[in-house]
Amino acid sequence: MSDPVKERGPLVAKHDFDMLPRIREVEVRPARRCDLVSIADMGNRMVPGVHIGEADLERYFAFDPDSILTFGRQGKLLGAVAFIYLNSHGLEALLRAEMALTKPDFSLLSGPNEDACAIYVWAIAGQGRAMAGLGNVSEHLCKTRLAGADLYAQPSSEDGRDLMIAIGFEPIASSQRELWRYQRPWNRTSSNMRTGTPARSFANARH
Repeated sequence: MSDPVKERGPLVAKHDFDMLPRIREVEVRPARRCDLVSIADMGNRMVPGVHIGEADLERYFAFDPDSILTFGRQGKLLGAVAFIYLNSHGLEALLRAEMALTKPDFSLLSGPNEDACAIYVWAIAGQGRAMAGLGNVSEHLCKTRLAGADLYAQPSSEDGRDLMIAIGFEPIASSQRELWRYQRPWNRTSSNMRTGTPARSFANARH
């Protein structure tokens, strides 16, 4: 499930998610436990079809604190994005529509110390300048354990679909209803497979 803020500003034109500019104006960091109530409230108000409680967020926060990121400015919470980091079984289950996306089984998730095979964008919501911080989010997703994983999402509204298009997501064929994928730039290059260059080398090269 994914939904942008109403004022998308710099995302009107199409950009590559991994090449979005980093900005200092919006701080992006892993959520704190004290943020979860506000994040749940924001998601329920801003993302169509989302009904999520603090307990739901707490469950995944406890499993992997890096799976929920917040957008902030001058100490004010502007929004958040929640990811599900999938292992190989989780990616297969996602493509076959064999997992509960609202409460996926932990056996389908990569652990905090394991490389993710795919990243599912569970929900994204924000207000004001929150979405200007998406470049900072892409930087977070270039950590070694996450850099090789493509992103998947299901837009829940027209605005969400527009955002997916704006940052390089494309619909793919799968058993999952309206599943979109963003393929990381280094995964689109066949030469890295032939030379044996690890994905993280391409990720780090752009910093």
